[in-house]
Amino acid sequence: MAPKERKIAMMGYRSVGKSSLSIQFVENQFVDSYNPTIEDTFTKIVRVNSTDYEVKLVDTAGQDEYSIFPAQYSMDFHGYVLVYSITSQKSFEVIQIIYAKLLDAMGKAYVPVVLVGNKTDLHQERAVSTEEGRKLAESWKAQFLETSAKQNESVTDIFHLLLVQIEKDNGNPGSSNSSCVIS
Repeated sequence: MAPKERKIAMMGYRSVGKSSLSIQFVENQFVDSYNPTIEDTFTKIVRVNSTDYEVKLVDTAGQDEYSIFPAQYSMDFHGYVLVYSITSQKSFEVIQIIYAKLLDAMGKAYVPVVLVGNKTDLHQERAVSTEEGRKLAESWKAQFLETSAKQNESVTDIFHLLLVQIEKDNGNPGSSNSSCVIS
């Protein structure tokens, strides 16, 4: 049986580690140099609950509170990884704006999301508490994880959680996947 294709977008403020998480997930390596991303797409086959998935991971350019939500990210995506850095309150504020714009662009009250607090290896510089992250995720009905791309801590868990979330959504007759919104 061919793997199920799932398209996932990595979004967040500049330099929170979106690319580092993407590369760690796909290639099992940490890239220390920082080059701002325009947009990269990675593909990896993963198995979750005995189903194979071909994950197309779109690593987006960093957004800020003034970015207009790119329309292409609201179409044909199954789920979203929203990343902030635990060392940056600003990135935590921006991720909330990105989430609001995402829902707005999709015209939905819910989309499958994993909220990720990255850079736990820099715990001495922590500016956002685990509790703040967890509360925010709960308010979104999203999954929440803290990770370290550098130490490869909980990186694959992000995608496993999201794939489970996406499947739960697809199998849910009450989900809004079939609704058509014309604006």
